[in-house]
Amino acid sequence: MASAESMKAEIIRCGKDPHYFINTYVRIQHPVRGLIPFRTFDYQDEMIKDYLNNRFNVILKARQLGISEVTASYAAWLMLFHRNKNILVMATKAETAKNIIKKVKMALKKLPEWLQLANITTDNRLSVELDNGSQIKAIASSDDAGRSEALSLLIIDEAAFVKNLEELWTGLLPTVTAGGNIIMLSTPNGVGNLFHKVYTDAEAGQNEFKQNKLMWWVHPERIEGLEDDPDRPGFKTSPWYRAEIKKTNMSAREVAQELECNFNASGETFLSPEEIDYVAEGCIAPAAKEHWDKNLWIWWQPQKNKRYFITADVARGDGKDNSACSVWDTDSMEQCAEYYGKIPVEEYARLLCDLGHRYNTALLVVENNNIGMACLEHIRLAAYENVYYSSRGNETAGEAVHSAWGPATGDRVIGFTQSQKLRPLVFSKLEEFIRNRIIKVRSKRFVVEARTFIWENGKPQAMKGWNDDLMSAASQGCWIRDTFIMPGEAAANIDKLLLDNMRVFGHVNTEIKGASKDPVLSPTAQMGVFTSNNPMPNKIRLPGNRVVDFSWLR
Repeated sequence: MASAESMKAEIIRCGKDPHYFINTYVRIQHPVRGLIPFRTFDYQDEMIKDYLNNRFNVILKARQLGISEVTASYAAWLMLFHRNKNILVMATKAETAKNIIKKVKMALKKLPEWLQLANITTDNRLSVELDNGSQIKAIASSDDAGRSEALSLLIIDEAAFVKNLEELWTGLLPTVTAGGNIIMLSTPNGVGNLFHKVYTDAEAGQNEFKQNKLMWWVHPERIEGLEDDPDRPGFKTSPWYRAEIKKTNMSAREVAQELECNFNASGETFLSPEEIDYVAEGCIAPAAKEHWDKNLWIWWQPQKNKRYFITADVARGDGKDNSACSVWDTDSMEQCAEYYGKIPVEEYARLLCDLGHRYNTALLVVENNNIGMACLEHIRLAAYENVYYSSRGNETAGEAVHSAWGPATGDRVIGFTQSQKLRPLVFSKLEEFIRNRIIKVRSKRFVVEARTFIWENGKPQAMKGWNDDLMSAASQGCWIRDTFIMPGEAAANIDKLLLDNMRVFGHVNTEIKGASKDPVLSPTAQMGVFTSNNPMPNKIRLPGNRVVDFSWLR
């Protein structure tokens, strides 16, 4: 039997290190092997660290990864080694929430007697209380769920499926304002719900949540024979994966939801899941965050002799929309900088002018809607010298003009005019650039918008409650670059390629396959094969003494 001193040292160690406590003393129910010691995998160890080091955690996960077991074991540790901890578990249904309570009780009751530092005073299917004042309670989602609680930890299980979570969220947040923590975990359930918003905002660095994505292959028992899927770039397959799909007879949508953590599989997103994945894979952290609000992200500083242009979407600065602009390398179509935030119109105009001067007097393209025209008026007063003009009443590609600063005339108007008729074409150009891997987006904030930008009633637009400001600015960039900035250069390149690939042959076969060899029946057969050993002359004299020079074909 261990001495009192060794037990005391062990208790202290367990209280300081939940990872050690869980791996040494917690037991879990395995569906095949029964009650077994909990030996966490590497990805589960990372979850424990995240729970300790971050107040707010959001986990996008494939199914059957043991995240509920890790979360319940962490909750048991928190209750046992801390006084007066109040933990609330919320789920879609009471039965789902009760599963975590059951796992917490299992962890507490199967500890060695000397490690049971607090006695269970309340023990039922929906709650457990200890005599040190700590408790855990499970509830199903309802209109007033958790509003009266002051919580140490809020666990929302399968958060993407909790009904009315958007409405409940306003009442739940104050319950943790005194220092409590939140753990949201779920498989995906389409786009636009609160779980999707919290996760994507965390991914873009727009909230305080630490985000984590756990794909099916993080489990070490599933990776034997793991390889890239030859039919789907960016995806993986293995014997386990193929057997699981066959065994459960899952549809493609269910596979994307249950195993591949794909938000987009169930939505009518404007961009395909593959196109969104391409954009997401190109995102990198900005090299610098500037401006007073740190919302100006810089990836690449301007380089001498390079050409740039800036596309801008304008908001009032006090509404739900943000003003957004992107700086593009004209030749590579790579995003160099981006602003995204709420800013007064006059200040936004100054920011655009400053960015334009910074990036080699870049062409400035600003949408001239109502608030956009106010921004353009400030740009006009600042006398910025390289501004885009649209042809008045003409939406034909390539008809827009810009010039050194001067007043608008009867046939042109300052800024980019985007009518309802033109809008689908402009956004389709963005899709074309992404599909053909022409544009190189670097911003995670753009990906957040792309995942909630949908077709609705035949029109491209943001889902209700979401924004499309960066999507709008990028689509303008693709349209302007393809129809105005580059069409002349593109045509010249096409002509050059055409001429470079033309050849002069001195061996011409004029024989018609299958024609009779009898010159009476088939006079054309007499033509046979014409061969010339002489090079083709540079000039040929045509009837009427007209001479044509063909030397340009060389």
